[in-house]
Amino acid sequence: MRISIPVSAFVAAIVGFGGTLAIIIAAATAAGASQDQTASWVTAICLATAIETGLLSWQAKMPIIAAWSTPGAALIAASSGFSIHEAVGAFLVAGVLLVATALFKPLMRLIARIPASVASGMLAGIVVTFATGAAKTVSADPYLILPLIAAFFIMRLVNPSLSVLVVLVGGGIAAFLSGRVGGLPSPELSTLTLIAPQFSAAAIIGLGVPLYLVTMASQNLSGLAVLKADGYSPEPGPLIGITGLFSVLTAPFGASTTNLAAISAAICTGPDVHPDPKERWKTGPFYALSYLVFALFGASLVAIFAVLPPSLIVLVAGLALLGALANALTIALKDERERMAATVTFAVTASGLTLFGVGSAFWGLVGGLIVLFLDLMKKR
Repeated sequence: MRISIPVSAFVAAIVGFGGTLAIIIAAATAAGASQDQTASWVTAICLATAIETGLLSWQAKMPIIAAWSTPGAALIAASSGFSIHEAVGAFLVAGVLLVATALFKPLMRLIARIPASVASGMLAGIVVTFATGAAKTVSADPYLILPLIAAFFIMRLVNPSLSVLVVLVGGGIAAFLSGRVGGLPSPELSTLTLIAPQFSAAAIIGLGVPLYLVTMASQNLSGLAVLKADGYSPEPGPLIGITGLFSVLTAPFGASTTNLAAISAAICTGPDVHPDPKERWKTGPFYALSYLVFALFGASLVAIFAVLPPSLIVLVAGLALLGALANALTIALKDERERMAATVTFAVTASGLTLFGVGSAFWGLVGGLIVLFLDLMKKR
């Protein structure tokens, strides 16, 4: 076996985990989760990612890589007014919808028909608050933040996939050496904490449905596209169904949705892994092993994040989503005929509007689709 197989898998796992863990922490904070509940969230979502990747890769003999929904976590972090119990109820609903999508092909086709411009406008509206939040950290702690921003953009010239990880590790070391961190917590093994779900119409419509739509449009469809680009053509239904099922099973432990990976998958599916496409599926077990380790020490990782400067966490989350923001804006504004609808979706989503207890992501999607419909009616 080529050494490139485990190396690619470990790099993909580290990039996916280390680069976006701050967003999961921000999501848990927004939902009012305690440190134990946040640790359970991280542990459960890592376990789901490991099992899904190992099972699907072995079964299909393809490099099918799972991940958590980074745009979904950003959506949760940008939401307000929901308790952790309502969030768990929304996660369950999103997972059930993912399973339903896998079982009913008409539903899959319906989701696929949502214009990419509108879906991308919603995603851009969700993540733009993180980018602006990262910019605001400069005034909070310029001596820590400015060198890290410089390191991020310099590292992008060398290896973009590791740029966020460099900021996280480098920022943590700098914060510790400069006395911004009181002391590192003692290592501890992870535990799972059951969280009773609470179902409310506001949380289901304002959080559960947008989480499902973002996961499908921004993650699962992109993940399938990555596999197809490297010559793999798996049946979508079982892949989405399995990830949806594990999303349902892990939701009571605080975990948000898991799905097919896109960026992490691209590291594991290309010719650099192995010249023979039939051998690349072996990245799956190594990737799964990495996430089992992350799950085992999830509580310690959450505890470390808890003692880091808040400005550093906000910066890492914002920088991690810059690529997603740039890509979403590009797609949203690409088609001139749908540009106004995408702009309305973006503006309403980014506004943070809450109406009838329902969050802005839902209203942004509704507003964009209405504008698109009116534009189509005018052309007729």
